[in-house]
Amino acid sequence: MNSLMKLKFVGCPKSFSRLRMFSSEIKRLEGSVSMVQGASTGIGLEFVKQLLEKTKEGHVVATCSNPSVATGLLELKNKFADRLDIHRLHLTNYSTIEETAKAVEDKYGCLNLLINAFSLISIPRGGHTDKALDIINKASLLRFYEVNAIGPIMVLKGMLPLLKAGGTDSEIAVVANISHTAASIGATDLRCWHSYQSSQDTLHQLTGGVLMELQQSKEDGIKCIVLHPGVIHIAGVSPARVRRHLPKEYSARMLLSYINEVKTSELRPVYSDNLRRYFYFV
Repeated sequence: MNSLMKLKFVGCPKSFSRLRMFSSEIKRLEGSVSMVQGASTGIGLEFVKQLLEKTKEGHVVATCSNPSVATGLLELKNKFADRLDIHRLHLTNYSTIEETAKAVEDKYGCLNLLINAFSLISIPRGGHTDKALDIINKASLLRFYEVNAIGPIMVLKGMLPLLKAGGTDSEIAVVANISHTAASIGATDLRCWHSYQSSQDTLHQLTGGVLMELQQSKEDGIKCIVLHPGVIHIAGVSPARVRRHLPKEYSARMLLSYINEVKTSELRPVYSDNLRRYFYFV
């Protein structure tokens, strides 16, 4: 199996009881430094909440484009003042990535986990999703690519020295990019969401390329994965338009538990007919 095929795409299963490989515990994240990009709402905020509540010593760096109005993060800051740092990071403003990296370096000197949790599904103020070729335009394509593909990779680039400092043979650092199975070639979910699907597929390819580069340079202390959180209720998607929703609390718990598995073992596929849709290699 080549290095690119080790890029794993994981999501939440339909049958919860069959996944004994998952544990609600995330002990290996105890005392670590985790960063969640896109942490103001949704599953990003839930990642921050669980990382703080389920460990006693770990520190979390939460980033979003406008922290002053991120009420959920501000509430957590009041509760975990010594363990939560909030920074402004805008995926299209690369100087904010550099500023955040500098702040993390000065305070902690390393990162053990980086979660890129934000992705653009539709264009604000209009809900544009270009589901047909005749409404695709250059501006929307570039916007989706800049936010969904270029932005997360630039965050990874900016944080890479910190991840190298945090990742060792005995303590793996993990980069987890949140995406969707619909973005994989051959998938049938959400067909014809041209800008969204193609931008996310680009993120998969870039993540796989980074993983291959790290392996070729013998950087064995960092693993890169792509995670599918399942169909959860998020802003901009009507519940009536999706077949099933998972609670964001459950999805975040399962994915953090899987990240814990990644830290201790080789990436591997899960062979099950019932789970095939959610567990496979990109």
